[in-house]
Amino acid sequence: MLGIIRQRVASCKGFPALTLEQGIRVVASQAYSSNSKQMTVRDALNSAIDEEMSADPKVFLMGEEVGEYQGAYKITKGLLDKYGPERVYDTPITEAGFAGIGVGAAYYGLKPVIEFMTINFSLQAIDHIINSAAKSNYMSSGQISVPIVFRGPNGAAAGVGAQHSHCYAAWYASCPGLKVLAPYSSEDARGLLKAAIRDPDPVIFLENELLYGESFPVSAEVLDSSFCVPIGKAKIEREGKDATITAFSKMVGYALQAAEILAKDGISAEVINLRSIRPLDRATIYDSVKKTSRLVTVEEGFAQHGIGAEICASVVEECFDHLDAPIERIAGTDVPMPYAANLERMALPQVEDIVRAAKRACYRSN
Repeated sequence: MLGIIRQRVASCKGFPALTLEQGIRVVASQAYSSNSKQMTVRDALNSAIDEEMSADPKVFLMGEEVGEYQGAYKITKGLLDKYGPERVYDTPITEAGFAGIGVGAAYYGLKPVIEFMTINFSLQAIDHIINSAAKSNYMSSGQISVPIVFRGPNGAAAGVGAQHSHCYAAWYASCPGLKVLAPYSSEDARGLLKAAIRDPDPVIFLENELLYGESFPVSAEVLDSSFCVPIGKAKIEREGKDATITAFSKMVGYALQAAEILAKDGISAEVINLRSIRPLDRATIYDSVKKTSRLVTVEEGFAQHGIGAEICASVVEECFDHLDAPIERIAGTDVPMPYAANLERMALPQVEDIVRAAKRACYRSN
């Protein structure tokens, strides 16, 4: 039995130099995964906030309808009743106002969690986010820490128009001083939000409205109150050898669907869930590209100056000799998001787009 455990521990990626005792825990957690509990992304976010508020009295919530209405998307359900109006603040519709108050509170050592009804509306507060939150630690020579989380739905939902549908991952990821996270699964949502709240720096937390009601399996380890996903570490959702597909947020699900289709045609695709946009886990991407020799990047945002553009440039700089085909970029169409459902679908990446791109990279296109 010990020989089996040692063999399985040796095959566990991301767990170097484990002791036998640690290895037993890893194997046990893997065995448990087959009987994992299901949890929605909404409940994962709610439980993460609840546990961090319980553990640290400095954590408080602020935003539109986070209290009496239980949150526009019910992420903050039950928290006003549990922690009271001194830690759950309903605000007027004034993003610049409550974001600025939150940054000021963070200056004094509190840990605000600021909710925007959509990250699109965070542009009203972008001066506070970038000029006040992101730059203060550097400009004060480390004397001012700004432990604040700005969170809310990012990217397209369904028929909500251009002013509610833009992906701002690339905008915020271009700014030094910010950390930018984009969860896909319930495990991501729970672990990354806990990490964001505990982090001493300002964090932009990009959720997806269409994922809130989606259920994912979560292990006992994920449900533990001490669980945390490290910032800056991607996750290989599916291993493969023929092509690497990078994605984040809702597009991870699309990439996994595409990988299933590709497998039927004999193409083994490796799917990387970026999770952390800034800092970006370049090492995991490089290692995958060195193995597969092909790369497809997927994102909802615009191709120009996008996350995929950064990944492409980085891979060309570091792994050019390993590439056997041109890099493929899948992104949103270069137009403001249409309202009509048929046009909206055309403006966003679809599973078939990823499949075609991967086939082109493998010289298997029809």
